[in-house]
Amino acid sequence: MFYPLRSLHAALICTYLLLAACTPQLPAWRSGKLVIIVPKTSQGAKAEFERELGQLFADQLHSSLKSLTMPQDQAIKALQQHGAHLAAIALRSETEISDLQFGPSYQNVRELAVCNNESKPPKRLADLVSRKLAAVTGSAQEATLLEAQKYLPSLQWQTRQRSPRDLLADVANGTLDCAAASELQLADAYNYHPNLVAALDIGAPSRLVWGFPKDADPELLNQAQVFFSRIQQDGTLDRLLDRYYGHNQRLAKMDAAAFISKTRTILPHYRHMFEDAASITGDDWRLLAALAYQESQWDPLATSRTNVRGMMMLTEDTADRMKLDNRLDASENILAGAKYLMLLKEQLPERIPEPDRTWLALAAYNQGYGHLEDARILTRRAGLDPDSWSDVKKWMPRLNQPGYYETLKRGYARGGEAVILVENIRNYYDMLKRLEPEHESFTSEMTTTFELLEPLQRLLQ
Repeated sequence: MFYPLRSLHAALICTYLLLAACTPQLPAWRSGKLVIIVPKTSQGAKAEFERELGQLFADQLHSSLKSLTMPQDQAIKALQQHGAHLAAIALRSETEISDLQFGPSYQNVRELAVCNNESKPPKRLADLVSRKLAAVTGSAQEATLLEAQKYLPSLQWQTRQRSPRDLLADVANGTLDCAAASELQLADAYNYHPNLVAALDIGAPSRLVWGFPKDADPELLNQAQVFFSRIQQDGTLDRLLDRYYGHNQRLAKMDAAAFISKTRTILPHYRHMFEDAASITGDDWRLLAALAYQESQWDPLATSRTNVRGMMMLTEDTADRMKLDNRLDASENILAGAKYLMLLKEQLPERIPEPDRTWLALAAYNQGYGHLEDARILTRRAGLDPDSWSDVKKWMPRLNQPGYYETLKRGYARGGEAVILVENIRNYYDMLKRLEPEHESFTSEMTTTFELLEPLQRLLQ
């Protein structure tokens, strides 16, 4: 009789310890430590966008930021259990979630049924009833389908613990007929799967919001209201949206397909050269490769009618400046181009942060630093931010209009060409980050797991 009681006692202790491990003590945000749930890095631009918003909010509160990464459905449960102060995971404000309240709306996005254009696309919601449809578990798209189901009970779909990118890939290869996705997710997927089509809207556009526990500190909610109001008024939100989403859909479908093909056939021969140059300049090798593709499609013998030559398409003057003897030597050309880009970045005012610093330098790479400065002057005259690529690119195309370039020091320039170049490079760079991912630390994706283990370790000490 004694041993079963001891076993029961041990089991109760183990249960207590496990519960303690699953409910870590949340620090008070007023003490200077803000805990935010953000999307996993596999979510791409969405994750980076939300992370930067979270950091800006923490800066406003004069707090240090602690980010926990997890899928949306798990994030909601964690927030309901007070595992964080808020969840910056783009929740749909039109959906009621128990024990949660929402902050202000900061982005509107269409929710779509995305299908394969090789079959007849559905024209109305009822047409989806006979299709094999899927949505990500706990996503805004699933919430939109649940609302639609109230009016169309026969509507059915599969919920999957996968990323939107994976679901859209399944649609592209025919494993699924359609998938529920946002317009931003589709814009990214177009670059990889040109046979996708936005068939129809599955509901009203989502107004995206942050989630807070039902009993969250009212002052924290007030601070969120102040934060989003400020970044909407001063243009910060628009610049962030452009930074992470503004270059989507800028490539023709055939260009994207050709790029992906060449990453498999041509890039492997030159990858080590980009990596070597990146190790010297500190840039991401994939950015240098994206620049080279835009310039020459990775052709080391490329020559323009104006005698711009080589992998990075350098002029004679630039080659002389960078002490490059043979512009047709791929390794030397890549290194010279990388050093030139670094030099342009160093010329920019120190106050300009990344990634705007890189985008502006790329524009200067194409048109020259002087013309970039002229575009920044036009931007400043317009009352916009000359340190923001999002603002500068609106005015750079006007460098070919007499009413503008005649008032500037360097005169005429094909500013619109520079804008196209930068936006294309941004897109190629984004694609390379997906196709050629860095070997990131396993720790970054396991943050939540280790967070749960910390309290148990303390108890056992």
